[in-house]
Amino acid sequence: MKISGVDIRPGNIIEYEGGIWKVAKIQHTQPGKGGAYMQVEMKNLQDGRKTNVRFRSADTVEKVRLDTQEYQFLYEDGDMLVFMDTNTYEQINLPSDLLGDARPFLQDGMSVQLELWEEKPISVQLPTQIEAEIVEADAVVKGQTASSSYKPAVLDNGVRIMVPPHIESGTRIVVDVYEQSYVGKAG
Repeated sequence: MKISGVDIRPGNIIEYEGGIWKVAKIQHTQPGKGGAYMQVEMKNLQDGRKTNVRFRSADTVEKVRLDTQEYQFLYEDGDMLVFMDTNTYEQINLPSDLLGDARPFLQDGMSVQLELWEEKPISVQLPTQIEAEIVEADAVVKGQTASSSYKPAVLDNGVRIMVPPHIESGTRIVVDVYEQSYVGKAG
């Protein structure tokens, strides 16, 4: 399906210069002179290269539809991750760098969505939010203003995030995997 260059959104998968790219960030720019354009940061899903491209409204790109299939994460084998198809019980090995920054949030037995292009897995989508435990939280500084009241904390997977001052070590919280941010206390 063809879309205009200014209709590109983060998360879109597009075909560009013979490759399959996932859009990471966009910035719409309207200069004083000339037409508006979309500055697009994207990552090649086949070889991991990153690039920045300007698309004008007259440019069109092919938006790619990927097949998704549910898999379950089994275990890590060196720098490979082993997943199992929940329908056929067939196992598949994928490189851990396919997950990018979301890698520390992958948990044993977690259900994930594998995105396939021409029968080949090119991307792994974790659930958007997961539960994690705070293992270390800084003490609250008295007199801190409300606007800067978040404090650093470390999750049980080693990731550092900012949390509200009332969150203490040992608390289970809900974390946004892709923003790496605090959502709320776990229910």
